Amino acid sequence: MTQHPALYLVDVRCSSCGATFVTRSTAETISADVCSNCHPAYTGKGRTLAGGDRIKRFNERLARAAG
Repeated sequence: MTQHPALYLVDVRCSSCGATFVTRSTAETISADVCSNCHPAYTGKGRTLAGGDRIKRFNERLARAAG
């Protein structure tokens, strides 16, 4: 028979905002890129896009090609 992997209590640290929380995991260390404290879907703060939306960029390319 095989044994189950060992579970550890680990501190998960967000590399974006520095928030931490404790969870159980088979990994001994965990680092997350974003968490619920800084993710735009949870905070309601949208990101700004420098290039504009896709339709606007397409229309600009179409206008340049036409004339």
